[in-house]
Amino acid sequence: MWIAFAFGSALFAGITAILAKCGIRKTDSNVATAIRTVVVLLFSWLMVFLTGSQSRIGEIGGRAWLFLILSGLATGASWLCYFKALQLGDINKVVPIDKSSVILTILLAFLFLREEISLAKAVGVVLIGIGTFLMIEKRKTDPSKQAKGNRWFLYAVSSAVFASLTSILGKVGISGVESNLGTAIRTAVVLFMAWLMVFVTGKQDAVKKIPKREFGFICLSGLATGASWLCYYRALQDGLASVVVPIDKLSIVVTIAFSWLVFHEHLSKKAGLGLVLIVAGTFVMLIP
Repeated sequence: MWIAFAFGSALFAGITAILAKCGIRKTDSNVATAIRTVVVLLFSWLMVFLTGSQSRIGEIGGRAWLFLILSGLATGASWLCYFKALQLGDINKVVPIDKSSVILTILLAFLFLREEISLAKAVGVVLIGIGTFLMIEKRKTDPSKQAKGNRWFLYAVSSAVFASLTSILGKVGISGVESNLGTAIRTAVVLFMAWLMVFVTGKQDAVKKIPKREFGFICLSGLATGASWLCYYRALQDGLASVVVPIDKLSIVVTIAFSWLVFHEHLSKKAGLGLVLIVAGTFVMLIP
């Protein structure tokens, strides 16, 4: 059953990307993320009260609280590092490093959660790695960014590490905790980090200037994000982090499908081959 929740997470995450793209044509991405997180928080707590999980908040132990909070902080830190890396470096260099979070998650799950790395998982990691590399389109280097030095590399690596820690800490944090309640608590921490990003970058005044249409898409993307997170942490609660995370990354398939339908965007042959390898690598990991 947890595999079904993992695929549900990928589906809603893919839809989120399309809705979010529609909502940031004129709106600052950091502001949109902060508003979207508010919607996710409301959605998460609504699910908590609908399932009657709020009465179990007193049952959460200190260890679970710690790891849930750390997982939320890791998510916020990943976002901060990722956008800083994009600001300082070239996107065709930053993105592949950030994508390595899938491989890092599998390695961390092996080291800290004692999840076995079978031959199938090893093959899957290789296929996903090659596929991700092929999907990265080369872009012209911006000379103005060369003077920034190698700081972008440190931020990009930190983004991938924090993204991996998010999954591992989340897995530990929801052990023995009802998944809806765990997601809601973690989302509250992410909300704090998201708005901290807005105020740190001085974009708080941009909230009043968001077009109504984009605001609607931002809210819809928040609902999709909430559904994705609920499915994701429900899958993590019962399943293997080293399998749930790659399945969740299949959201790229949903995103590409909708981008073709909505925005009429097409893949190159190289990128198409990369997508096939990523999908193949993910399904290989499901082999017992």
